[in-house]
Formats: sequence, C-alpha cells, structure tokens
Amino acid sequence: GDGCGYTVLGTNSGTLSSINYPQTYPNHTVCEWEIRVSPGKRIHFKFGDFDIEDLDSCHFNYLRIYNGIGTTRSEIGKHCGLGLKLDDLIESSVNEVTVQFMSGMHRSGRGFFLSYSTTDHTDLITCLDKGIYFSDPEFSKYCPAGCRTSFGEISGTIPHGYRDSSLVCMAGIHAGVVSNVLGGQINVVSSKGIPYYESSLANNVTSVVGSLSNSLFTFKTSGCYGTLGLEAGVVRDSQISSSSVWEWTDVNGQLNVWAPTGARLKKPSIPWSASHSDQRQWLQVDLKKEKRITGIITTGSTLKDYYYYVSAYRVLYSHDGQHWDVYREANTDQDKIFQGNANYLQEVRNNFIPPIEARFLRINPVQWHQRIAMKIELLGCQPHIGRAAAPRAPPKISTDFPLQYDKTTLTPDVRNTTMTPNSKDVALAAVLVPVLVMAVSGFVLVMVCAWHWRNRKKSAEGTYDLPHWDRTGWWKGMKQFLPTKGSEAEESPVRYSSSEVSRLRGREGAPVLQAEPAEYAQPLVGGIVGTLGQRSTFKPEEGSDPGYTEPDPYDAPLQEIYHAYAQPLPASGAEYATPIILDIAGHSASGTLSQVPISTFKARGPASVLSRTDSSPSSGHAQYDTPKGTSGQGPTLDEYVYQVPQN
Repeated sequence: GDGCGYTVLGTNSGTLSSINYPQTYPNHTVCEWEIRVSPGKRIHFKFGDFDIEDLDSCHFNYLRIYNGIGTTRSEIGKHCGLGLKLDDLIESSVNEVTVQFMSGMHRSGRGFFLSYSTTDHTDLITCLDKGIYFSDPEFSKYCPAGCRTSFGEISGTIPHGYRDSSLVCMAGIHAGVVSNVLGGQINVVSSKGIPYYESSLANNVTSVVGSLSNSLFTFKTSGCYGTLGLEAGVVRDSQISSSSVWEWTDVNGQLNVWAPTGARLKKPSIPWSASHSDQRQWLQVDLKKEKRITGIITTGSTLKDYYYYVSAYRVLYSHDGQHWDVYREANTDQDKIFQGNANYLQEVRNNFIPPIEARFLRINPVQWHQRIAMKIELLGCQPHIGRAAAPRAPPKISTDFPLQYDKTTLTPDVRNTTMTPNSKDVALAAVLVPVLVMAVSGFVLVMVCAWHWRNRKKSAEGTYDLPHWDRTGWWKGMKQFLPTKGSEAEESPVRYSSSEVSRLRGREGAPVLQAEPAEYAQPLVGGIVGTLGQRSTFKPEEGSDPGYTEPDPYDAPLQEIYHAYAQPLPASGAEYATPIILDIAGHSASGTLSQVPISTFKARGPASVLSRTDSSPSSGHAQYDTPKGTSGQGPTLDEYVYQVPQN
C-alpha cells in the first residue's frame, strides 16, 4: 500500500517502518507486510519506536499484527498511542505473519519502527539502539537485517572505536561485522572514550566526525582483517594486470604511462587508468595461491590535477584465471554492485559477506567520474582448512548492469583493541613480572660489583699509586713545590740537568717506590736562607757501601748556590738531614762560598759520613760530599736508591 516506509525483509530477520519515518506519517494511508521464515520456526517482534495518534481509540490509526497470511490469519495484537513504550517482545505462533498499518485523520505522530527475527535469537535488538543503552562492559546482541538506514548516525571507525552515541547495528555494518541484507550476531566491548572520532565511508555507511565522549565501543572478531600485500610489495608487479593502459605525451614530450603496477594503495605513484572508459575494462590481481578475501579498499587517482575515480564497480573471482564468477550476496540472484569513491582522494572500504576464496580477483568498473582511474588494496588471510568457495556458474558480463547501492558486504574481521584481559593472564603476569624484574636487577648488581672489584684490584697493583690514606700527606708535601708569595716568588727555580735525567731514565731494574706512612717532611727545593720557613728532612736509602760518592741529580742553574742541611724534625723523629737547595747569592760570607754548587747528603752506610771531595777549605763543610764539579769519584748511577719522601 501507499503507507509502507523503509523495508528490508530477510530470510531470518528484517526491519520495517511507516512511511516518512521519523517524520509525521500522512493521512489516509495503509500498508501490509507479509513475513515468512523457515517452516517450524516462529517470529518475534521488537519496536524501536512507536508514535501513532490514538484520538479515535485505535479505530482509524493503528498497527495490527496477525498470525498467518490471507483470510485465515488471526490477530495477535492491535496497538496505538503517542510515545507508547512496547519493550516486551511480541511473538507469533507460526512461521508466517502479517503486519498491517492504517492511518486516518490525525495531527501528529512519527509512526513506528519495527524489527523482527526468528525466535532463535532471543537477544534481538533494534536498529535504533545506541551504545549508551547498554551498561555492561561486554555484551552480545543480534542485529536484524536492514539497519543501514537513512536516519541516525555513527561517529568513529575501526580499529579506534565508535562514539557511545552511535547506533550499534549501523556501526556493525560500517565495521563489516554484519551485513545489511543478512543481519547477524555482534560482540561488543565498551571502553573509555577518546577526544576525537574520525569520519570514513565503508559499506555504504558514512560515519561523521565526533567529539569527546565518556565511552566508546568496538567489536570483537576472530578472522581475516590484514592486507594482502599490494601496498607492502608482497604482490609483485607481474601479478597485477589490466584490460588496457592509458598512455599520453605531455607538452614537454615526456611519455606518461598509467600502468596497473601503479594501482597500489598509498603508494606515491601514477595510478592505473584504462585507455577507454567503458564497462569492459578491468584491473586484475593474481595472489599466486588461493586466499580468503574479506574486503577491498579503493581510491581514485589521488592526483589533484586529475579528478578521476570509479564510483561503482563489480567484483569477479576465479580459481584458474579462465573461468570467472561474479560476486553476489547470500540469498540473492543479482550481481553485487559496490559503492566506490565519491572523490579522487578519500579511501572507501567494502567487505565481502560471505568472504571470497580464490586466487584471482578482478575489479570491473561500471560507473566513474571523467575517467576510469583507481588504486586498491585487498583484505583477507589464508583460507580456512576445509572451507571452499561454493561453485557458481560464470555469468555473462554485459555493459548494462543496474546499480544497487542498498546492499553491503562484510569488512575484514576487526581486531578488538580494547578487550578485557583474562583474569588468569593477569594473575600470571602479576607473578612473573616482579620475578623477572628482581632477576634482572640482581644480575646487573652482580656485574657492577664484579667490575668495581676488578678495577680496585688493578688500582691496588699500580706501582706508583698512593694509598687513599696517604694522599692528604702527599698533597701537603707537593704544596712545597708550588711558587710562594712575596719575595719567594722572585727567586730562581731549581733546574734539573737533562743529562742526569736521561741517565736516570736509562737505568734498568729501578727500584719500586712504595708509599709508607710518612716519617719525614718533603725536601725544600727552592728559596733562600732568609725565607726558609720550615725544615725539611728525608731518610736516605740504606746500603752496605759507606764510602761512595755520587753526582747530584739536581742541576742548579745559578753559580752562587750551596747546599745545607736542616735539622731533623723532632716531632717525627727524623734521623737524617734532607738536602736543601738554597740561593745564597746575596750571602755576606767571603769568596769561599762562591764556588760551584755543592750538594750534601748522608751516605748509604748506617753511620759513616762521606768526605768532601772539592777543594774548598771550609771546615764547616768538610764532612759533606759534593756530587757535582768533581770527576772520577762517586759510584755509578745504578747505585742511587731513594725512598719516597714521607711525612
């Protein structure tokens, strides 16, 4: 009748509404729907909305449901009322039902929106149910056929999820988990919302941009959802072919070839375009072996200067590349026409329900904008063992296919990104993670300790290293080598003879210097008598030869230098004097002190003192040896042995 609105009658489920829904239904209209399901089954109904004016007490405006069809039918119920809540399922007693809508004179009323299924699906919901209607974090419901309506909207896409205000069953069609023609079971998971929901076109359903929400939902599936390798390069150029190729030469004389090898989605290349724009053109992919193909993504040319795209196409498949079948949806005898792109750039996804299992896939454009041009990617996985595509007779391809945009297909199985973790997995992780962390930490600690112990051992074996307890005294001794303030800074520094130093360096078997607790102060190597602020002593090396003499290894640059001894420090108990190099150029003594520099030290014997070898008549220095300025006297340099000065 003229009162029938949106209607999809499937074999196991369906959807129907009054004319103009959700706007006000017209006056004086009537419509009857006859619904049949498999013998032995029964039907139940669920209202998504009911708003029929009841001024005449359901006399002229009403909805009536009957058991049976024709004259033998019997009434199940008659309903009217504005904003009537009918939450309970209405169930038939047979497999055939008649639904009758009647309208007379009225002023308002949206009419009704009704879904049905066989009684096998006790969890039936309507196409108008939204995500916010369900409080469970996970739930499973049955969506009827026909939920791709022109009213209502969704926000979001896979795999990010859909805003909680979205229609659940329409989102399922967009995601590809159910078919608009067949309906089906959905498994939904709710989680925390995100700030922004993207817009996309898939399976003839357009999702809109959405803002922040408290929660979102997505779908659990197990199956094929990955790409089959066109973009990644797994499918080689030799596996992509076409009916024809568009070639042309630009104003610069450069040849442009729009070959099928450029038909890889998201690749920055020239796309495929046919040399002629007609319905006999095709783009073919050879997957080398049979795959389970669950969907396809297409774009136009992706070149802003070439606004070409395919707006509708058919899909053919083959096992041998010779005999081709045209894809059709279940329970239909018409070729499926897929909605393509609406512009040259945006991606559009279509899914196959049921999936295709084949080696070869061919896209046959039937409608385009300006010129046939496209890029593609296939979705799917390896075929399931024991499953094979049902054989179909290859239909004859013609050029006058009717376009059908009210049919949909399955999307690749969508992996849920917000699944609630299994409690056993959580408990196992709670035990393993701390144990692993402790094991790794212990290993790192052992390695660090071993490395530190090894370095300290090497440091302790160092020949010239000072123990940590003696470094303070060593620094105090080293400060005597630094320049002093005032008049001391003007004095000439002590210089060392390069020849003597070279001799010292050439010695073999030099004694190892060992740092011991300091007993003597460090020698003072610069200054004058008047500025001598502290005494410095050192303990000379002990030896068995008391009568040798040796040259002074210190080379004083000034002629007017002599060497004297400071008194032993009483506090440290020093027994021997330490040579002090003094500049007495300004001394008031007679010329006997203006001779060559002299150096005094105690011999290696335990008690004897070396005799003076120079010609100075000074008795005050007769008991001291002068290592420099004499010849043929003194032992060799190998006999020099000094201990490290000690505090």
